[in-house]
Amino acid sequence: MTNLNKLAGISALALVAGAIALVVAFGPGSRPYASVQSAAPVASAAPAVATLGSLQLSGDELNTLLDGLPEGSREQLRSNRGALEGLIRGRLAEMALLEQAEAQGWQERPDIQQMTDAAVEQIVLRTYLQSVSEVPDDYPDEQTLQLAYDGAKDKLQTPALYRVSQVFLAVEAGSDEGQVRKKAIDIARRAQATNTDFAALAKEHSEDHSTAQRGGDSGLQPLQQYVPAMRQILTQQQVGAVSDPLRSEAGYHILKLTERQPARPATLAEVREQLRQALRAQRQEQVAKAYMEGLVSSSTLSIDGAQLSQALEPAQ
Repeated sequence: MTNLNKLAGISALALVAGAIALVVAFGPGSRPYASVQSAAPVASAAPAVATLGSLQLSGDELNTLLDGLPEGSREQLRSNRGALEGLIRGRLAEMALLEQAEAQGWQERPDIQQMTDAAVEQIVLRTYLQSVSEVPDDYPDEQTLQLAYDGAKDKLQTPALYRVSQVFLAVEAGSDEGQVRKKAIDIARRAQATNTDFAALAKEHSEDHSTAQRGGDSGLQPLQQYVPAMRQILTQQQVGAVSDPLRSEAGYHILKLTERQPARPATLAEVREQLRQALRAQRQEQVAKAYMEGLVSSSTLSIDGAQLSQALEPAQ
């Protein structure tokens, strides 16, 4: 395949570097923002995890909803019952709203049909253009990857990573928060005592079931993966120290910082797949642009200047 010299110059490479820097900063597979597509309720034979009148949300539909989220957000939701229930309520509200709209024949309104037709047209255009501009599976080759990395490695940084163990106590709607807070303070004092086995406390008391059986350990993660309430504490906390109870939207957290790795330049091995995908996307965009330009080349395009001027005249 052609090498990097035939790519779209230094500015295009800078765009690639910027895209990869975002991926590195937020972690592999992550996306800073994501939205869940609205869809009509679909009948499912799976048991319902939530109902709203005649509307039901099955476990399969919930998992599909979660699969549309960034990996970090998805895992946090799975371990945070309050936030997960909020997501379910939001989806059921969408389904109820859609049911009301359909009952009123909203989709039959001329303006709605016009917008629907326009949306379908854009989907057809986008997917067809994607199909005719596909990049070969073997692109980019190793030389192209290495050249791209060498040109952008000063912008490719792995963020500081934090390894945290926690004891989490949920504050459910309608519960006695004072009792939860009192329990959190008691656990924090015990955890801060010399030679206390924090992992044992987490296994016994933490309500974050995804980490409790690992002694509260959440693994090495960039700061952005932690909920906002934790970030300031973690940047100031000493390795080995245990925090006082920290209140988030979901409940109380007692945090033990067990490891911190400073930010550093990313290696090619660490960003290989992200860099590969960015280069492939860049190449596909170039092919798609050339394909579109070829459809309206000067040899086949004819514009009637008089008719164009007439069309642009203000309506009387």
